[in-house]
Amino acid sequence: MTAPAPAAPPAHAGAVREVARVRRAGRVRYLSVCVALAVATVAALCASLAYGDMAVPLSDVVAALTGRADPATWFIVGELRMPRALMAILIGVAFGLSGAVFQSLLRNPLASPDVIGISSGASVAAVLASSLFAVSGVLLSACALAGALLTGALIYALAWRRGVTGARLVLVGIGIGAGLSSVVSYLMTRSEVTEAQSALLWLTGSLNGRSWDLLRPLAWALVVLLPLLYLAARQLPVLQLGDDTAAGLGARTQRGRTVLLACAVALAGVATAAAGPVGFVAFVSAPIARRLAPGRGASLVASGLTGALLVLVADFAAQHVLDLVRLPVGASGQLPVGVVTSVIGAPYLMWLLVRSNRAGQGG
Repeated sequence: MTAPAPAAPPAHAGAVREVARVRRAGRVRYLSVCVALAVATVAALCASLAYGDMAVPLSDVVAALTGRADPATWFIVGELRMPRALMAILIGVAFGLSGAVFQSLLRNPLASPDVIGISSGASVAAVLASSLFAVSGVLLSACALAGALLTGALIYALAWRRGVTGARLVLVGIGIGAGLSSVVSYLMTRSEVTEAQSALLWLTGSLNGRSWDLLRPLAWALVVLLPLLYLAARQLPVLQLGDDTAAGLGARTQRGRTVLLACAVALAGVATAAAGPVGFVAFVSAPIARRLAPGRGASLVASGLTGALLVLVADFAAQHVLDLVRLPVGASGQLPVGVVTSVIGAPYLMWLLVRSNRAGQGG
């Protein structure tokens, strides 16, 4: 009969209790942050559905969501506003998760799909298809997705040197992105005025005119990608420790990194295909989530919810800010959502570079 294990000394028992208390407090805070972000996202969704050129009472919005609204209310809420709002949420989730995986896996705050060239690859494919073959609609989104996936594969292949390190992949991606941006500029100068105007609106990132037909492919893509990411993300905490430590713990570092990067590229690709390269959402969502819930690693759930809330609020502002300040710009009086997210993300990028230089990490 095996003898019972000796009881832990009082000092060790106190340390164990303290560690357990800290972990429990961290889990409670993380859950609270996720619930708060979800509630804020639902509140922003209700505001997006209720407010517009024709205001709809919140009770009628609830009636439309539960299928009890009259046809006129359903047309305003369900056909005109709901697809756009839901697409903003799904795009934000995709970009937020993609940025969190890139930054956590590569351990570099600059590692996001809009910085390392993934969005530029989607842009080149979309502009090529639009200007040369007059492609539009769902087929244009498919071309953009293919461009993002091919660019991700090219960056990974060029960064491979008996493995892939975060710094090398980021530098290669920035170089590829710069080259692809020049290709986009050249194509824009060779296009007709109307084609260039349409392409520029897409390149800015816009949710104008989104419908259920454009929402369904994005929703189905996320139905496939999110479970894959969930399964692959089980190795993320180990991979964040570094290749040597992860290999010592028995993890297949290169295989796990490749799968996670593929999921992140696909998420960024489907989001870009749906609404264009909405700038800086992937870049800022994960840092915001980590500051709200420190010590939780990649914080994937919080990052996805932060991205959803950011895009939804930015799109609401894009729709109504010109009306509030009474500056008539264009026929629709609306800004592309990418303009608002860039206003938020560009100062953060500047602050990050300044902080890196002060810490002796910049160029």
